[in-house]
Amino acid sequence: MISDLQLQWEKLCAEYTTDTALVAQLWNELAQAHTSETRHYHTLDHLAYMLELADKYRQPDISYEALQFAIYYHDIIYNPTTPDNEEKSAALAEIRLKALGLPEQEIAFVKELILATKTHHSGSDDATTNFMLDLDLAILGAGWQKYNVYRQAVRKEYSMYSDADFQSGRSNMLVQFISQPNIFKTPFFQERLELQARENLRMELDMLGYSATV
Repeated sequence: MISDLQLQWEKLCAEYTTDTALVAQLWNELAQAHTSETRHYHTLDHLAYMLELADKYRQPDISYEALQFAIYYHDIIYNPTTPDNEEKSAALAEIRLKALGLPEQEIAFVKELILATKTHHSGSDDATTNFMLDLDLAILGAGWQKYNVYRQAVRKEYSMYSDADFQSGRSNMLVQFISQPNIFKTPFFQERLELQARENLRMELDMLGYSATV
């Protein structure tokens, strides 16, 4: 899996630079960040899942190079105890993508895509942004067995919090999602994952001791 991700990374970067040493260096940085022992969900598996879905459900009017860079970098900085992971990830992406030779306009767009993942609650008029958000949340609409693995992995990442604190924070977040008219932004994902996502969230809320009425 790691080799496949690395090959995709090298192919993506080759559109902008011939500096293979730099490409390898940046890949090593990405891999190291996503294989930290403190990560259990926000790992290389998460990136691979998003990239797999992006390719499988390829849509028109999507800026795929920017989308792929945003997927690689959107969680490069991840600390469950701080509120500015997306801002830090976007800032680091800007530095790294400049080194790769991406145009300023494309770098700015990649940053926008990363920052959009901070809340997921605001839709956009931009097709790539909405697709990015739906890819990031696609796990919510997975079958219960896969969702349950995700749920447990998230709890491990928040192991520094007591059960009571985690249950409160997690419940609030899930309620925010389930209270929206649509969890997913694009009709494509709404048709395929919306009902399963709502069922998963209701089941988890029930496990957390929260009575979901939405």
